[in-house]
Parts: sequence; structure tokens; C-alpha cells
Amino acid sequence: MQITSSAVSLTVDDVSASTRFLIDHFGFHEVMAADGFASLTRDDAGLNVIFLRRGLSTLPDDQRDAHATGLILAFVVDDLEGELARLRAEGVAITMPLTSEEWGERAFQVRDPNGVIVQLVDWNA
Repeated sequence: MQITSSAVSLTVDDVSASTRFLIDHFGFHEVMAADGFASLTRDDAGLNVIFLRRGLSTLPDDQRDAHATGLILAFVVDDLEGELARLRAEGVAITMPLTSEEWGERAFQVRDPNGVIVQLVDWNA
């Protein structure tokens, strides 16, 4: 098997709100979109983030009404404190303060308008 690209697909109620959040605050850009669907990427992210509207008929019956719950969309960054300050200045609510774990991970979290958790991380192990 050869993997040529990667994506994470999240079902949300308002695709445009989640799309706007990643574009406005995290520098993603839209590569494809249709009614109830948007695919976003960054050249340096290594994956696409796809938002699908809940209830979309193209989804299997057992996935149609699921919501992106229990998932953390994590991005490793070079300047964690700088990103924290930038997001605060942009008015983004920090939903988990900057924490440091004994294994070297430092992280903080925000939530998009649909409740999708976005975590920024660095490693100081």
C-alpha cells in the first residue's frame, strides 16, 4: 500500500462556519466545496480537513447524524505562546488553557463554532 494523501472528515451542522474558522484563524484554504461539503488544506499541514453537513444523504445511514464529537484536531506548531497570543488577540476563546504534561507535551485548545476542538501543541521532551 502507498498512501498518497491524508484527510480527516468531520460531520458538523454548519459547514461554512467551521470552514470560515479554519480559514480565518489557522490559514487553511478551500480546495473543493459543494452543498454540504468543504475540503480545506494548508501546504504545510500534511492533510486535508473535510467538513460534511450532518444528515448529508451521501453518508451511510449510521454516520449521517453523527457529530464530530470526541475528536481533537491537533496541529503541532513552532511558536505555541505566539499562537496563543495571536488567537486571543483575534478574539478566539481559549477553551483549555496552556498545559504542560510530564512527557513533554504542551498544548492549549479552542473550539470552532460547531464545537470541533482544535488543539495547538509543541513538544519539549
